[in-house]
Amino acid sequence: MSVPELCLGFVLLAVTAYDLFQSVVLPGPLGLLVLFAIWGFSLIVGYGLIIDAVRDEFRPHLNDFLTSFYVSATTLVPLAYGDFVPEEGLARAVIFFESASGVGIAALAITLLFELYGSFREREEKVVALDALAGAPASALQLLETAAAPGMDGALKETFDEWRAWSAMVLESHLAYPLLIYFRSSHDNEAWINSFGAVMDAGALVISSMEGQPSAGAAKLMLTIGNHFVEDIAWLLRFQQTPDPIIERSEYAAAIERLKAAGYQAHDGDAHWQKFAAIRSKYATTLNQIAQLLSAPPAPWVGDRSYLPHRQRQRRRRAVAPKPAS
Repeated sequence: MSVPELCLGFVLLAVTAYDLFQSVVLPGPLGLLVLFAIWGFSLIVGYGLIIDAVRDEFRPHLNDFLTSFYVSATTLVPLAYGDFVPEEGLARAVIFFESASGVGIAALAITLLFELYGSFREREEKVVALDALAGAPASALQLLETAAAPGMDGALKETFDEWRAWSAMVLESHLAYPLLIYFRSSHDNEAWINSFGAVMDAGALVISSMEGQPSAGAAKLMLTIGNHFVEDIAWLLRFQQTPDPIIERSEYAAAIERLKAAGYQAHDGDAHWQKFAAIRSKYATTLNQIAQLLSAPPAPWVGDRSYLPHRQRQRRRRAVAPKPAS
């Protein structure tokens, strides 16, 4: 045994594996590769059991299940060396079908990877583009403030239109391939759920609290498709939706002051607050649950907000609620 060659080989394999992990695995969940491994291992074990049942039809004879497992593994990949040869009908049929299964699962895996990464790329293009308007992590207020700047006529309506189409596209792809939900954004301080939440909150503010906005119609359409997206994702992830805007009234009032300073005709009266709260209650809890599930970067109004006073009061009330009489 040549120790230097052995060590060099292991180092080269480790460096290559790390590079593959950084380039391919890191943008998506490791569970995807684990899933492929489980499929392959299950096929190897299943065919190995069948091969072991007809071990006498091989030359030389297979002595035990480990040898049958070896024959199955080298056939599925396929890497058969010819050291064990099927000589009768059933054994030959098993080897043929396992070889075909190996080719089939490889083709399916490649097709699935292309489909997943294609959908991932389409999702992330709009997320990255939103940085210019809403910052990173995305903020509804920054989006609205940027859109109010000189020379930005029509930017807000265009954003709502683009994200309405984005919501429909992501809804379709992520329901078909739920693993895409766990594919994280490639850039620092970005998360697709934060960007989506910022656009939804901007739409809610436009409809509830800002008069004379030409983008109100586009915002309403965006919220319609966005709420559909939230409902279906909540169903997929088995999340419990509750009618809670989560935002504090003081946060809303501070937001309206910023919008007024940006030049909008914004209002924070009781009626406007109640309308905003009613709109946001339709999607807020699900957005926060998804953000916590994905460990998304902290963003304004999206993510873990359990520290808020009204959330703490609710937990205390639940803790001291009397038990029903038996």
